[in-house]
This record gives sequence, structure tokens and C-alpha cells, in this order.
Amino acid sequence: MFKGRKLLIATKHQKEKVIAPILERELGVICFTTDDFDTDKLGTFSGEIDRKDDPIITARNKCLLAMELANCDLVISSEGSFGPHPTIYFIPADDEFLILIDKKNNLEIIVRELSTETNFNGAEIKTEEELYAFAKNAQFPSHALIIKNTKNDFTHIIKGITNSEHLKDTFKDFISKYGKAYIETDMRAMYNPTRMKIIEKATVKLANKINSLCPNCDIPGFGITDAKQGLPCELCNFPTRSILSYLYVCKKCSYKKEEKYPNGKHFESPNYCDVCNP
Repeated sequence: MFKGRKLLIATKHQKEKVIAPILERELGVICFTTDDFDTDKLGTFSGEIDRKDDPIITARNKCLLAMELANCDLVISSEGSFGPHPTIYFIPADDEFLILIDKKNNLEIIVRELSTETNFNGAEIKTEEELYAFAKNAQFPSHALIIKNTKNDFTHIIKGITNSEHLKDTFKDFISKYGKAYIETDMRAMYNPTRMKIIEKATVKLANKINSLCPNCDIPGFGITDAKQGLPCELCNFPTRSILSYLYVCKKCSYKKEEKYPNGKHFESPNYCDVCNP
């Protein structure tokens, strides 16, 4: 279905460096990018342009707009969000979505990779000591930084700082003008190797899902759509919150399959039982 076809990667932040090798190897596609499409129009991490839609809609719009511009029927895009982890609230997280749209076969395949591996951070800085401490914690200079006068003011903003002298000179300039500076991590993929690794993990997950065919109609993308809790406690047999089964549903023919005990366990430890260990 995909071998030999051209696949457009809708990005301006060099994500093709990790996406293309995996998809060319696993799907047999020929990946390419285009300079005609500016993904920043749909939102920027630094805040100058608000993202109006959720990550999935934004990633889908990237695909559709790029598809129209390049006159291509096979497109992939990614969209990331950064902030508190949805369940571990005090830890920052990188939440990446990848979407592949195949117009020729009327297919849309989506994966998500949620990770606590991120340097995402921002702070108001007034001294060089604070600046260097922030930079070290943010893995500078391998990971770029952004400087602006305040968190929500974008009239003066310098992005993609990866050089110590540039960082120092820019900071001094902001201090002389505003008496302070707001420093944040640059989360654009080409300036953030940690984020690029998460996109790479998501791409592997996407390739595996594409290569998973529906047992009923052989259409790609036969993936997990839901997880059922209820793995019984090995001591009291009460249902726990651990995963009992995964539910797979084909988006094409709606065929369903339930896979019980996906983690190879038939019982859960009493340590994770709300009855035995409330």
C-alpha cells in the first residue's frame, strides 16, 4: 500500500531527520519536505501565535494544508504540547502526536507518545548567576534557549540561542533595557535533541501501528483504542486498576478484537490492590 510512494513530512523544524529514516525503512516510502509550508501559522511554542485547536486537530490541519500545497496524497505531521504531566502534575511532560493521512486509501492513523523526558522550563532572571544555573539545568548549549522581556510580551524576543557569548550578550542587553529577562527553553525540534528523541519514539510507534493489519480486512492501523482495567488481585481476587485487556478496533471495517492479559500477567500484586493495600 505504501512502498515506492512519496511521503511528505509537514515540518519546518527538521523533524524529517528522525522521521524519514524510520518510515523509509519500515514502509518503503520516499520521504520529502517542502519549504512552501510554514507550520508556525498554526501556533508557536514561544507564544507569538496561539494554537487555536487541540494537538490532533492542529496536526491534521498541518497534513491537509501541506497536502494541498505540495499536491501530494500521503502526508505525515507531528504536534507537541508541553506542561504538567496529566496524571503526575508536579512533573513537566512532552506530549507528542503523530498523524499520517493517506488520501488515496482514505486512511488516517494517529499515535501518541507521552514522556516526562523533557527540559521544558522558563523563569524570570535578573543576575548572571541565575542565568547560568538555568542554562545548565536546561542542558544548554546542546538545547537552545529563548530570551524575551517578560513571559507574555513578544515585542522583543530572541530565539535559538546556542552559544554562550550570544546568551551572555543578549542577556546583558535585556537587563540594560528592562532590568530583567524571561528565559525559556526553545522547544522547536531542531533546537531540542530531547524532544527529537520523543518524536523518534512516536515514529517507531506509528510505523508499528501502520504495519499492524486488521485481521478482517487487511487495512493498516489496527491499533489499541481502549484499555480495560480489572486485573484481579492474586490475594483477594478483587479487580485492581491494572490493565486486564486491550481493545483493538479497525477504523475501516469496525472489526473488534480484545486481547486479554497484554502484559503477560493474570494476577496483580496485592501492593496495587485497593482492598489489600487501600
